Amino acid sequence: MIRNFKSTDIDNIMNIWLKSTIKAHDFINKEHWENSYDTVKTVYIPIAETLVYEDNEGIKGFISIINNEFIGALFVDVAFQGNGIGKNLINYAIDKYNELTLAVYKENKKSVEFYINRGFKIIKEQVNDDSGHSEYLMQRELKRD
Repeated sequence: MIRNFKSTDIDNIMNIWLKSTIKAHDFINKEHWENSYDTVKTVYIPIAETLVYEDNEGIKGFISIINNEFIGALFVDVAFQGNGIGKNLINYAIDKYNELTLAVYKENKKSVEFYINRGFKIIKEQVNDDSGHSEYLMQRELKRD
């Protein structure tokens, strides 16, 4: 089930964020992510609309949307990746928002492919200011009849 984030979810989603971001971005030093933890928790999560994927065992993933159009985060618990949770979360967001954009590291080939398969297109390549690594800015527009 996908539901709105509650403040009591914060520790669970931050645990998912840290473990899965380190795994997905193994080309960036782990300390970079550990040092970003508090900023994500106290700045980015509070300004985003966050939706969690939860089943009877607990939270398995989440997506955070900033300003009704920018996907700031989409992470699935590493133990449950490959089970369609990320697809469910992104499809929910696609249904809810008219236009979505995101930034994804160029070296994170699995995620780039995931977004392309969901109809996102690369519109720009840029350097991430925080890490210095190349990233793609991707966009998905609502199909209009």
